[in-house]
Amino acid sequence: MADTAPLTAKPIVPLIVAVALFMENMDSTVIATSLPAIAADIGTNPLALKLAVTSYLLSLAVFIPVSGWTADRFGARIVFRSAIAVFMLGSIGCALSVSLTHFVVARIFQGIGGAMMTPVGRLILVRTVDRRELINAMVWVTMPALVGPLIGPALGGFITTYITWHWIFLINIPIGIAGIVLATLFDAVGMVLAGLGIGGLAFGGSVLGLDFLPLPVVLALIGGGAVAAYAYVVHARRTPTPVLDLSLLAIPTMRAAVVGGFIYRSGIGAMPFLLPLLLQLGFGLTPFQSGLITLSNVVGAMGMKTVVPVILRRYGFRNTLTANALISAVLIAACATFTPGVSFAWIVGVLIVGGFFRSLEFTSLNTIAYADVEQVRISRATSLVSVAQQLSISVGVAIGALAVDLTLWARGQSAITAADFQPAYIAIAVISGCAFFVFMQMPADAGAELARRTPTPIAGPTEAADQKLG
Repeated sequence: MADTAPLTAKPIVPLIVAVALFMENMDSTVIATSLPAIAADIGTNPLALKLAVTSYLLSLAVFIPVSGWTADRFGARIVFRSAIAVFMLGSIGCALSVSLTHFVVARIFQGIGGAMMTPVGRLILVRTVDRRELINAMVWVTMPALVGPLIGPALGGFITTYITWHWIFLINIPIGIAGIVLATLFDAVGMVLAGLGIGGLAFGGSVLGLDFLPLPVVLALIGGGAVAAYAYVVHARRTPTPVLDLSLLAIPTMRAAVVGGFIYRSGIGAMPFLLPLLLQLGFGLTPFQSGLITLSNVVGAMGMKTVVPVILRRYGFRNTLTANALISAVLIAACATFTPGVSFAWIVGVLIVGGFFRSLEFTSLNTIAYADVEQVRISRATSLVSVAQQLSISVGVAIGALAVDLTLWARGQSAITAADFQPAYIAIAVISGCAFFVFMQMPADAGAELARRTPTPIAGPTEAADQKLG
């Protein structure tokens, strides 16, 4: 029988999830401010290092589907120990990398460990916390995790500027623990198909346009990924326990969280990648200086955490998500005004306000996803939401880098300037704003119980039928 007792005691559940979120967020934000320095050291283009970001996120997306099953079978404590041990080994590999290939491989290994941490923590949280308390639990459990992004950019910039970038990965070691690497898959066929589909499509798209791999290999990755993804959809319809349960998308709130969240994050996901490059390559700032400015995003995000329950209680999930998608898009587009000569007070102000509203959207999406999911399907829902989230961020990084590449190509330049980032910010703003149309289709009283609002009477048979499908 799985040993889950030590992890399902409610008083320590938020701590468990917070540790996982801290590990992942610290790593992603520390590396962001160090990309130019890493690129110079290993002899590659800074934009090519998008592979270091996307490879980690894709590894998360590929291996997240098994996290719920391994937690159920072996116990959350064992899964966490093993995951963090793998994450530590991947961190050491990153620190020892001497080429882009080595670095990408090490980041993939990090992602394998990271894939088992956050989803399992969220699963435990959703299983053990009363639904009416879920919003507050999500809010407070995220607060400690924000410490990672809060100190990550500045710490990464400081280490890179005054020591060496290698140490930004070695700082993961003191908080790691020993464990046993897991090697058991639940739906093995589904895992292989889902992994090949996700990895082929997303990684192929990431390297398209670079000289990292020959064009025939890139096209084969994309084509093979498409075939594997289609094969998985067919497989999922025939197996009673698919590794990614696509039937959950029949639930309106889950569909909005996964599809709308995917679109929204596909734009937002480029922000942590583009901003440090803009500040360092476009403004000539040091990694430490750019890291300090990047803190503005987190300051705004932390400010929102205390008022999320109040906003959701007053306006509901549908109104909040739809309006906030447009507000966030406008604030992303405002980043296109970041050019040399512009006031740093303006830059910091836009980032703080933008972080404020993006935090509201993220918390709302993470909560509404589970509003109408039966308790017995929570494990599958957690895997589906986590995969969509990580894959969308990877897509966002690829889109942002591609937009900068195309701008350079159109201008016939090789040196990156601040002006080259303007089309990228406009593009990701438009993408994020399109989530508005998905959120508009949510039921008017979606998540009423979670937000502690009085449910709105159902107006007609169509809306009733939609809720019945969920």
